[in-house]
Amino acid sequence: MMSDNVSKEQVDLPLLPLRDVVVFPHMVIPLFVGRPKSIKALETSMESGKSILLVAQKTAAQDDPTPGDLYDTGTVATVLQMLKLPDGTVKVLVEGNQRARVLDVTDAGTHLAARAEILPAEGEELVEVEAMRRALLTQFDQYVKLN
Repeated sequence: MMSDNVSKEQVDLPLLPLRDVVVFPHMVIPLFVGRPKSIKALETSMESGKSILLVAQKTAAQDDPTPGDLYDTGTVATVLQMLKLPDGTVKVLVEGNQRARVLDVTDAGTHLAARAEILPAEGEELVEVEAMRRALLTQFDQYVKLN
């Protein structure tokens, strides 16, 4: 297919590890964030375009996740709203945009950051396959009519 030789878009974003939740594209979900590195990742995303990479942790009990504690696929999301609560935690409303494969995770000191490759939506490939199928059927019909 044509998408094989097209270079995939890469992005560098703050990373927010998630416990016990997976955010998919087009989902709007409130999250409660309490870990200092996670709060700083949210603040960094608010300062630079409001995009953040959400990646689920393999073990929810892990308080300071390393790259090995995270799944390799996550979701690039937009921070829609952020509210600091009196107890020091943050309530944030995010909307998932696109799936992304984590290529590299770095500890920026105050927060985690990641380089990720945007993955095509599965529907995009299905549209291309459907177009090819229809073209093939049209050509087959023409072939049958000629014989």
